[in-house]
Amino acid sequence: MTPELHQKLTAWRQHLHAHPELSLQEKATAAFVQERLTELGIPFVSGIGGHGIVATLTRGSAEGRVGLRADMDALPITEDTGLAYASKNPGVMHACGHDGHTVSLLGAAALLAADTSWSGTVDFIFQPAEEGFGGSRAMVAAGLFERFPMQRVFGFHNWPGLEAGTIAVHHGAVMASGGRVTITIEGHAGHAGMPHLTRDPVMAAGHLIVAMQSIVSRSVDPLDTAVLSLSTIEGGTAPNQIAGKVTIRGTLRHHRTGVKDIILARIAEICAGIATSFDVKVTPDIVMGVGVTINTPEEAGFARMAADKLRAPVRRDLAPSMAGEDFARYLQERPGAFVWIGNGPLRDGAELHGPRYDFNDAILPVASGWMAEVAKTALSAN
Repeated sequence: MTPELHQKLTAWRQHLHAHPELSLQEKATAAFVQERLTELGIPFVSGIGGHGIVATLTRGSAEGRVGLRADMDALPITEDTGLAYASKNPGVMHACGHDGHTVSLLGAAALLAADTSWSGTVDFIFQPAEEGFGGSRAMVAAGLFERFPMQRVFGFHNWPGLEAGTIAVHHGAVMASGGRVTITIEGHAGHAGMPHLTRDPVMAAGHLIVAMQSIVSRSVDPLDTAVLSLSTIEGGTAPNQIAGKVTIRGTLRHHRTGVKDIILARIAEICAGIATSFDVKVTPDIVMGVGVTINTPEEAGFARMAADKLRAPVRRDLAPSMAGEDFARYLQERPGAFVWIGNGPLRDGAELHGPRYDFNDAILPVASGWMAEVAKTALSAN
């Protein structure tokens, strides 16, 4: 990558950082991407699964076809970085680095457009709504793989705490499957001084929360991985009234389908037991997201080979994360690989989804270079 291109990508990235948009609202971001693709002379199709865009480059006569993906959405988090290019949209920020992912993919497109050494077709997937709003599902449902019949698909996520520019390649699971947990407890409201005339959902909620924490510790094999976090509780409006209803929300994460089945069964059993014990109605509602992000063996090999060609440091010893990634939906349709690229030292509040997070522009050459190189590596294997 030339210094001039790196400088241009940095300016693009900082522009996107200053103008973040939430999931399903990425209209201006998509327009920005389309403008940059037009500048690069790369044709594209927009409006795929919402604000999704697919740009396509074809060179030579080879029939191989590879997809590269980046996500575009931001998060409902108030930025606390003090940067000159900090978010201008109050309460919204690029706290996960999707601004950097988007620009890295634009950089890969620029590199491949200028490179005459490869043959085949590369599809550049700019995806909306990754942050729990089904962007990958929407693009697949809109005919992504039928309209752009790529044979393999690759992507990356920046990773704070991993040395800047280091590429982590997993053989197997990379990110967890996630689910949203909502548990509603309905009792009978009444005067807090006459609790015998009520059925207290707050007390039931306390026992339920404690019981739920026994699921992973006592029902899941210690050699397996799982997380059940109950993160919010809502109920009551007055200190001298026992509430009529409590709602608890949280998240479920796992790396193996069998573990999910165990946890779902135990949640149902505990809810039923709490309902009986406290004479309340307990309704669990669990919505599972995309599956586990699992690299396929050959494509993980291509990912490692591409990193080696870049002479980037490679790590193959990192454990998978319990964070989720909807790139998993693409891997249910096509073989592929998802890697982590180090964002540099982890600072307090600057972790992923933290208010002081910022994508490290110094890794743009590695991120764009790896995406371009893995496409060429996969195409040459055909």
